[in-house]
Amino acid sequence: MAVRHYTLDFNLSTAVECASVVPGLLSIFHEQELAETIHDTNGHGYLATFVGKNGRLVILRVHSHGLVTIDLQCYEEDNAAQLDNLLNSLEKKLKVILNGNIARTKKLPPLVRGAEVDRYWPTADGRLVEYDIDKVVYEEDSPYQNIKILHSKQYGNILVLDGDVNLAESDYAYTQAITGNGKENYAGKEVLILGGGDGGILAELVKHKPKMITMVEISFMVIDGCKTHMRKTCGNILDTLRGDCYQIFIEDCVPLLKKYVREGRTFDYVINDLTAIPISTSPEEDSTWEFLRLILDLSIRVLHPKGKYFTQGNSANLTEALSLYEEQLGKLSCPVDFHKQVVCVPSYLEQWVFYTAWKK
Repeated sequence: MAVRHYTLDFNLSTAVECASVVPGLLSIFHEQELAETIHDTNGHGYLATFVGKNGRLVILRVHSHGLVTIDLQCYEEDNAAQLDNLLNSLEKKLKVILNGNIARTKKLPPLVRGAEVDRYWPTADGRLVEYDIDKVVYEEDSPYQNIKILHSKQYGNILVLDGDVNLAESDYAYTQAITGNGKENYAGKEVLILGGGDGGILAELVKHKPKMITMVEISFMVIDGCKTHMRKTCGNILDTLRGDCYQIFIEDCVPLLKKYVREGRTFDYVINDLTAIPISTSPEEDSTWEFLRLILDLSIRVLHPKGKYFTQGNSANLTEALSLYEEQLGKLSCPVDFHKQVVCVPSYLEQWVFYTAWKK
């Protein structure tokens, strides 16, 4: 059973005594048959909870530094009109009581907690985003990750891996950025894709008549879910693991990359769609950084001398992590140059950095 959580905040021009605020609100709480309990705050203003028979809970706090906060929690099936009336009554009453002492009022849409369909996902830089998700169309646990595909009215179906928004059907800008923005000539070329289980990169590149695309995806379950529920992204390219100009291997890419290094095999393009740059800023201690460095080094070693390496970075706001990644580019066994671009990927709701690297 889900819970709705409403908030109502009042920033005051000057701090007030709780005795001048609370008595005027009590009649509203009593009308709603809410039982009051006052809590000791050790001198940090006033705190009271009001509990109703229908499961409603109101928390009233008059902070000593000039802030009044009201939190209202109720079950999702509670009467929304009644709750709006309660909050509106509290807001009107406080405006009368405080009489010009309010610098700002803020009432947010309710946060729905514990719902069957989770609509809240964090951005890479830690902000909370509410999506217009209305159903789960696919969910499975593979040996490697939790896989969800969620439907959004605005973005289409969204692939979410271990709680991380990976790609939505609206996100062609991502596919364009990680393949060179239409400026590359893939005709007759050898291409290696690391990851890419949603099929977007593969579907895009086969249009350009390459000699052969080798795609290495560790989880068949990602492919299986996407070929059914992400058709606007992948089309029918994932219906078979082998086509005239592509082959998909379901395996860990690291042993395969090491094999290619031993054989001296090279590719005109290597596209790394495995993982974003870690948020951690301790690359010597974080195992994800170690994995990233290994993939990066192996990828450059199998790159043709005149080839290009494409990968995603992370949120443009994570400047320290991006700088550390660029430091790693300078420590490879084969020296490289690189450039980066910032792209707006619709479903990410944040600017995203992409890198292109090539051998010096």
